[in-house]
Amino acid sequence: MTGPLRRAWDEEAEAWAVWARAPGHDAFWHHTLPELAALLPAAGSLTLDLGSGEGRLARELRAAGHRVLGLDSSPTMARLAATHDEPTDAVVADLARLPLRAGSADLAVACLSLQDVDDLGGAVRETARVLRAGGRFVLALVHPINSAGRFADPSPDAPFVITGSYLATFPYADRAERAGLAMTFHSMHRPLESYTRELEASGFVIEALREPCWLDAGGATRSEGWHRIPMLCLLSAVKRLPAPAAAPWARGSG
Repeated sequence: MTGPLRRAWDEEAEAWAVWARAPGHDAFWHHTLPELAALLPAAGSLTLDLGSGEGRLARELRAAGHRVLGLDSSPTMARLAATHDEPTDAVVADLARLPLRAGSADLAVACLSLQDVDDLGGAVRETARVLRAGGRFVLALVHPINSAGRFADPSPDAPFVITGSYLATFPYADRAERAGLAMTFHSMHRPLESYTRELEASGFVIEALREPCWLDAGGATRSEGWHRIPMLCLLSAVKRLPAPAAAPWARGSG
């Protein structure tokens, strides 16, 4: 089923590829990637890049020794990943209906993609299904506090204002223009509890949560107060091992 976020990102795919591939253009290289890498386990048999886009994370994972399969709902994104100068394996897939066998992967990574899916619950359930017991799910999100409000002005000490409800769920779009490039980001604001409840319901145990502050490095500077409010939220979760069967003598004989 094609939802509004899925359609919107396929329409933005070409613009996203230009934006994402411009050297040092956004915070992925000096902010998002180092924070994400700090939570990743060693490479195993198969790593899934969920919402893989044009393939930049998959290329980094592969360089670190991972065998990576990228999955994205946008046919244009998957084509861009597969036809890059350093092509990566990528398939078109609804993240709520993954074309993989149960227990076939030991790591799934969702880098700034889960806030862009139409069916969050389905995506988390499917991730749990295709991970082996003990496998890890590492995700980076636009921090929900980020998508709930705005700074009153660009000064470092500006107040951060939430005019609606942080606890509501609502679609939003952010238009960004920088260095001659333009991009519209289409997402769904959900409170952090929405993500943690889906993880809990799908059998994950959260082992780490990070809210990194903005690091003013790498040439991508911001004047707002992101040193006071986190831009990102990162989580690492483990799929529970099956509960051991009770020994016959422990069941009671009535």
